[in-house]
Amino acid sequence: MKIVACNSNRPLAEAVATSLGLPLTKASVRRFADMEVFVEIHENVRGEDVFVVQSTSYPANDNLMELLITLDALRRSSAKRATAVIPYFGYARQDRKSGPRTPISAKLVANLITEAGADRVLTMDLHAGQIQGFFDIPVDNLFAAPMFAGDIRDRHKGQDLIVVSPDVGGVVRARQIATRLNCDLAIIDKRRERAGISEVMNVIGEVQGRHCILVDDIVDSAGTLCNAAEALMKNGATGVSAYVTHGVFSGGAVARVAASPIGMMTTTDSILATEAVRVSHNIRQVTIAPLLAEAIRRISEDSSVSSLFC
Repeated sequence: MKIVACNSNRPLAEAVATSLGLPLTKASVRRFADMEVFVEIHENVRGEDVFVVQSTSYPANDNLMELLITLDALRRSSAKRATAVIPYFGYARQDRKSGPRTPISAKLVANLITEAGADRVLTMDLHAGQIQGFFDIPVDNLFAAPMFAGDIRDRHKGQDLIVVSPDVGGVVRARQIATRLNCDLAIIDKRRERAGISEVMNVIGEVQGRHCILVDDIVDSAGTLCNAAEALMKNGATGVSAYVTHGVFSGGAVARVAASPIGMMTTTDSILATEAVRVSHNIRQVTIAPLLAEAIRRISEDSSVSSLFC
């Protein structure tokens, strides 16, 4: 087994390799003067089971090209199998036609990854589980729910908790954590007027006098979660925490979270934290490196990955 790191989240790749007791494979992923991506693998990978760790986060197009070119380099180097380990799968929110004459970009990206030479994909908390069907190769979709549930138990022991989905589409995700915590579930009914702007309309569920745990897969502009937190506090919640798998934090998202009623927002390190995230007083990261490492080990040994979440 060999682990190759591209540039989007090298600290996570190093942590995964450490968990597996392996060194990172020596490779160069660099730019020419005109910003073309160039990849060179400095070790023999012929007949090897190779895992390429690369989140397609900002800058999404550059990181996607790094992944594609690395996969092509491995295929031309006669690797036995190349697995694209994509902790955060960019373009996942473009998983359907949102209007006439619009693309389904998640399907296009799936085709690109497959054609570049990936034999398998390992990812985490896809925005829509159906994206697995966009690939004609095996896809393992890991879940942060068990890890989040354990963290919530440790940090909120003894509190009267209720898990809250910030929109109807995230109910299944929130229910998974509510079931593990054996607590109630509430839902925010919102109406989005346009992209990046959300308006909270209703809180479905009894939150008065309880500590609310908001659960989502992606925090981008943070408007939805901050508006949801304000609505929960207006409805009598004693406090609000948030657990989100992928911390995109575009634009003024970090400042928005800092000014919101959210006491603490917990994200994973699927996306490399910016300096603003690292110094924020109410944003923290938990690592998914041990989970990714165990999934990689099981894939390499052809053993069950789904049993990780039983």
